[in-house]
Amino acid sequence: MAVSFSNFCCLRRLLMTSTSCSRAYLSGFKSNLSLDKLYPTSRLDITTIPKAPENKDGKFSGYIPMDKIQVNYVRSGGPGGQNVNCVATKTEIRFHLASADWIPDPIRVKLAERVKNQISKEGYFIVKSERTRSQQLNLADTLDKLRNLIHSVTQSLIVPEVSQETLERQRRLRERAARERLREKRAHSMTKQGRQSPTLNS
Repeated sequence: MAVSFSNFCCLRRLLMTSTSCSRAYLSGFKSNLSLDKLYPTSRLDITTIPKAPENKDGKFSGYIPMDKIQVNYVRSGGPGGQNVNCVATKTEIRFHLASADWIPDPIRVKLAERVKNQISKEGYFIVKSERTRSQQLNLADTLDKLRNLIHSVTQSLIVPEVSQETLERQRRLRERAARERLREKRAHSMTKQGRQSPTLNS
């Protein structure tokens, strides 16, 4: 088989490049853009499961442990053609609320009060989603709903700090409202007395 001069040059260049790369690899050469130089503090090990973040100061970290919740997929309702009858894309996640130790105690108590009508007889809280026709996206949506619900409960537990100036302003407003109410009562009483007919003293 005849090989043209241009093809021969390309093959020679490719062979030289591969040889130089293999020599660089064997010599321990590392580029400035290698991962260990870009991320010096990272483990660069994708096989190790990272440690779950802890809830600090009684606040929810946002981490939902997947091994503590149950995930179910059922058939979704609504339009979608024949594919709706074949694929179970509606996602339900459930967990036992009373024993959910990954939620701080005060937040868990407040959450139980807020969703008391949505808890099953066995004590399971269920979050559903059929927003899309994808199991993964619906699962992400249910986790996002649960996370937002817990964050909203956390915000409701935070008592805003009131400054001394605000307290003094509120006290003055209450006193002015009380004085205004007494003045109106006194004026109303004087008006009623003026309407009474005069009496003759014997």
